[in-house]
Amino acid sequence: MKKLLKLSALLLITSLMITGCGTGPIYNVQHSRIDNKKSSTVVYQAIKEAGQSLGWKITKVKPGVAEGKLYLRTHLAVVRINYTNIAYSINYVSSVNLDYDAKKKKIHTNYNGWIQNLEKAIDVRL
Repeated sequence: MKKLLKLSALLLITSLMITGCGTGPIYNVQHSRIDNKKSSTVVYQAIKEAGQSLGWKITKVKPGVAEGKLYLRTHLAVVRINYTNIAYSINYVSSVNLDYDAKKKKIHTNYNGWIQNLEKAIDVRL
């Protein structure tokens, strides 16, 4: 009985490790509306502060376009953030060591969590 219980626990842990570290469809944020109209300068500042609070390096590429880079251990995620005074979008650009599959448009699931956290942090500041 103990051997069966140990084997079951081992199988459960192994399956959780395999599925927990998988890939999934890339999560992009498309035209997230800003409730109270703000200037594009205020929107960029909110994006920059939100990113920095989570370890992202946010730089302005040109008016209405920012680039975000997140370096974690051996991983790198790069996103383009388009913004106006009424909405913003976050789109995948490139990555390193995140199992990106261009044909299937899939990536390591941690990436999606990072983008969702960035989206929430931006929303809080706006």
